[in-house]
Amino acid sequence: MKWSIQQLYAKRVRGLVIDDEVNVDELKERDSEIREISPAKVSGRAEFSADGLVTFFLRISGEMTLPCARSLADVRYSFETETEEMFQIDGYKDTEDEEVREPENGFVDLLPAVKESILLSIPIQVFADEEAQKKGPAPLEGENWSLISEDEASEETEKETDTVDPRLKDLSKFFDK
Repeated sequence: MKWSIQQLYAKRVRGLVIDDEVNVDELKERDSEIREISPAKVSGRAEFSADGLVTFFLRISGEMTLPCARSLADVRYSFETETEEMFQIDGYKDTEDEEVREPENGFVDLLPAVKESILLSIPIQVFADEEAQKKGPAPLEGENWSLISEDEASEETEKETDTVDPRLKDLSKFFDK
């Protein structure tokens, strides 16, 4: 996933096809939500333009383990994302376009862009199926409490509204007039 400028110029005529698998375990340190991540499959191609611009069209896929938003149980999440990365390899960056990158020390490295795309593809919340939630690390009941469904919660609310606190019994007659 790293090429020198000379290697890219040599591939200009024939084109560059990318089909690689990269280790992205470092992402577990950068984002604490990622519990496990498989090596990412990166495929795509590079297009060269006359003005020294190389555009990489990439498809990145893999699988990671994230915590369930309700129970913190492990959820396997498959990701697939597409991205375009542009590099100005001739050294004359005449545009103010922030999306155009420059080679570092004479090399074009796509790995940071791949990691960034994976981080951007992480959903805000994932939910485990009911079986996994029951086996998850968060308990479903404890001392003087238990997890109830929304239907049970609405039934409890109805029961509470039917009974009137004896201290406020006279106040409830106020609106009867």
